[in-house]
Amino acid sequence: MKITKKKKKKKKKKKKKNKKNKKNKKNKKKKNKKNKKNKNKKNKNKNKKNKNKEKKSKKNTVKFKNQKRKNTN
Repeated sequence: MKITKKKKKKKKKKKKKNKKNKKNKKNKKKKNKKNKKNKNKKNKNKNKKNKNKEKKSKKNTVKFKNQKRKNTN
């Protein structure tokens, strides 16, 4: 039986880059959240406008129908 030496494990050096990456990731997340919020806000406003438009157009059609009816009488 041979006696073998135990191999020493090499310690890995930590990269300093990670900290920066983490910060960037965090900022990116924040930015994305903000953008999402703004997008939602925009969409909400858009939807509101469209709804109002629809309401107006509905009113107009009713008016028009009524007018037509009046004219036939």
